[in-house]
Amino acid sequence: MGLPFLNGQSKKRDQIIAIDLGGRSTKAVYLQRRGDANTLLRYAVIDAPIYDKTLSVDLLAEHLKAVYQALEPKTKYVSLSIGILDSLVRHTDLPQIPIEDMRQILKNNSKNYLQQDLQGYTFDCYFVPTRSSGASGEGIKINATAQKLKVLVGGAKKQFADDLQAAVRQAGLIPDQVVPGIVGPINAFELAMPDVFNSSALALVDIGFKASSICLIQKGELIVSRVVNIGGDRLTQGLAESMGISYAEAEGIKVGMPAEVQTSLEPLLTPLGRELRASIDFFEHQQDKTISQIYISGGSARSEFIMKSLEAELMAPCKPWNPAATLQLALPPAQAAEIEHVASQLTVAVGTATTSF
Repeated sequence: MGLPFLNGQSKKRDQIIAIDLGGRSTKAVYLQRRGDANTLLRYAVIDAPIYDKTLSVDLLAEHLKAVYQALEPKTKYVSLSIGILDSLVRHTDLPQIPIEDMRQILKNNSKNYLQQDLQGYTFDCYFVPTRSSGASGEGIKINATAQKLKVLVGGAKKQFADDLQAAVRQAGLIPDQVVPGIVGPINAFELAMPDVFNSSALALVDIGFKASSICLIQKGELIVSRVVNIGGDRLTQGLAESMGISYAEAEGIKVGMPAEVQTSLEPLLTPLGRELRASIDFFEHQQDKTISQIYISGGSARSEFIMKSLEAELMAPCKPWNPAATLQLALPPAQAAEIEHVASQLTVAVGTATTSF
């Protein structure tokens, strides 16, 4: 699924750097396409320069240089994901016209199609295919007889997207695509678990720093997506306040989870679980389908206690998953030893990379 506000591709790449600019840390992957296989050559997780402000072009360019040096790639093409709080993804119906015309219609009349006045935004569109009733992803087609097309729209402030491009160029790199972060887990999951993706009703939850996203999928089609303004930062901050410890100490013990921490963390997880459950209830009522599995990504997915707590609140099995599961690995030895521990944090970056192949 591609929704690039900027798509600089004249052809599909065989190598790409994909960067997920997170609130607290930047996650990046360096991937190569070899025949039908994707190979992970290197990854990086680097602290963001600042957490509570938008990066200037100059500061972001310096940060991108540091990411590039950590990856040691042989390509300068970069795909960036825009955070879930800085972008939007919506369903709408649009006339059967070229995508460039769709983008212009949305720019001039976003309120009519997206129920929100989005001045100064740039948009891209993805045709939502009609799928056959089979259990596989085959039989996907566009309904040529329909007056309108079902379209997934991605949007972000044009100035923000322009600033990202400027920072990439200032870092000496080449901007290839800018993609909304919420589609990253969808693309990565389809790559990692295609059979489950194309045959099940499932939820993908990505727990970020400031916010979390939930995407409800029915046989490979995104039906509902929602952003919840609760993330790992609120869990850590609440844990620090309830236990009278520093933020850094709380962050360090959040995943390890000694017994005394669990009693403090459980009430912090309840609001997140309730918000996610509301989205699942809406999907199940609308689609008359039961969500059979919930797959969790993000750094918090490493905590067995967080998984069990969300499972109790959501009333469905919750499990972490590995976005690198089907990637060939050609990592340096130190990174190869850590990949299973780090993988859940790389979900958005891996999914962003796949749009360039």
